[in-house]
Amino acid sequence: MGSIALSGTDDLSLPASLQEAVEHGEVFTRAWVVELILDLLGYTADKDLCDLRLVEPACGGGAFLTVISSRISASCRAHGRPVVDAVDAVRAFDLLGRNVERSRALVTETLREQGWDPEDARKVATAWVEQGDYLLQPDAGHRADYVVGNPPYIRLEDVPDDRMAAYRRACSTMGGRADVYVGFYEVALRSLNRDGRLGFICADRWMRNQYGRRLRQLVTRHFSMDLALVMHDVDAFDDQVAAYPAVTLLSNRPQGEAVAADTNRSFGAEQAREFADWYLKGEPPTVATASYQAARMPHWFPEEDSWPAASPARLAVLEDLTERFRLLEDAETGTRVGIGIATGADKVFLTRDRDLVEEDRLLPMAMVRDTTSGTIDWDGTYLVNPWTAAGDLVDLEAFPRLAAYFEKHAETLRKRYVAVRQPHRWYKTIDKVDHHLTRRQKLLFPDMKLRIHPVLDEGGLYPHHNLYFIVSDVWDMRVLGGLLLSKVAEAFVEAYAVKMRGGTLRFQAQYLRKIRVPDPAAISESDRVALAEAFDKRDVEAATEAALRVYGLAGLPD
Repeated sequence: MGSIALSGTDDLSLPASLQEAVEHGEVFTRAWVVELILDLLGYTADKDLCDLRLVEPACGGGAFLTVISSRISASCRAHGRPVVDAVDAVRAFDLLGRNVERSRALVTETLREQGWDPEDARKVATAWVEQGDYLLQPDAGHRADYVVGNPPYIRLEDVPDDRMAAYRRACSTMGGRADVYVGFYEVALRSLNRDGRLGFICADRWMRNQYGRRLRQLVTRHFSMDLALVMHDVDAFDDQVAAYPAVTLLSNRPQGEAVAADTNRSFGAEQAREFADWYLKGEPPTVATASYQAARMPHWFPEEDSWPAASPARLAVLEDLTERFRLLEDAETGTRVGIGIATGADKVFLTRDRDLVEEDRLLPMAMVRDTTSGTIDWDGTYLVNPWTAAGDLVDLEAFPRLAAYFEKHAETLRKRYVAVRQPHRWYKTIDKVDHHLTRRQKLLFPDMKLRIHPVLDEGGLYPHHNLYFIVSDVWDMRVLGGLLLSKVAEAFVEAYAVKMRGGTLRFQAQYLRKIRVPDPAAISESDRVALAEAFDKRDVEAATEAALRVYGLAGLPD
């Protein structure tokens, strides 16, 4: 990758706006958190650390380096090596000159306190820490067996334009409105030697939001996600910040066993040592204490578009189901998830007036309000339909009442973006009507709901764009409806979906597609009957009980 050199140690060599952004993005890590990360990575004094390379991308005030220098000192004593043998064991970077000087001083002081010659200590500290932009260093300066640290939290829009452009050229994962820490992950991962390991404490938003998608793709395709230890409520930093941090461990190897863990505000140094001991022992598969809970999984989630968020125990169940069952949307069963029609002008295209236009230009519409009771209670809304059964726009000359109605509202219709782009098709809806969909059985899902709410349309209605639908060539839709009414199906949506105020979930297509289901032919007749009856009665508990049997689960953890 390219390089922009930063000479000297004068903070003012940085653009003022970047210096301010870096200072704003500095969050200093508590020593016990550093100890935890190094323990989890296996960066311990029993190893000959002089022969390994550790890189810290943004050393800040030296919190990581202080602990690292103590461990290297102990390693040198244990292996009978002078401390100067460790001059190449660590490389640490920082943009701010005062941080470089402070970190060098802390390393020197730590090594001197542990009995090393002052000159040797200064030599090591000077070799370890340099001023520079980690994201723009040559590749040769990055190769590492370990990369550790707390990357800065800086929004890209706070970075000067020329440097932001350089960052985007250097880091392909930094798309959209990404935070700079995304680039730190990418560069660090690409720098790892074979079986090299990364340990960051950093905001975990990249695991789920849009700007982290490219980074998730990189991890999924080339690295192993080993640990996600959520620490949102933990006092992990010297200052109080709302950073939503997590300790993330990744390694340069094929995906192997992964651990999901969560903590609460009582998690501290003592609990961290207990957790590290459990993690490194490799057993038992789950642990739950007053301060943390964790679960081991055979693999991490294979999806790239988003990773789920749930309790560790529930994540372990979802990962197990992901391994054992197929996706709901499946070409083999002809099962498809979609969204209803968007018109771009509902006030014009939707009506309850059966005499408004020609009878065959009115298409019965399913609206969210029709699904409230759990069965279809149609309120008589129609789509004023401009589409033929073949998928073309109708010739208005053949439908004079339709033509007159659209002409009456021509000003509104022509102002729409879709009409501006195609002025000769000014009376089209945003989406085409798929007339085959009207006649099919389909499960309908309101976009926003506190609980999953599948409703069966036996055929005859076309869904509005606030409704999502599922159709299938193979499934008995009442049996599938029972599965989707269950808390097992809801757990998938809850883990992936954006939650609205008050806990309302979004049952959008991308979240419904995350649900895993069994082969319809593998469900026993008794369970098929139980699921269908639970769906008809809207009995969530009965549906869940049957679903647990079908999925081979003893229960669904909170």
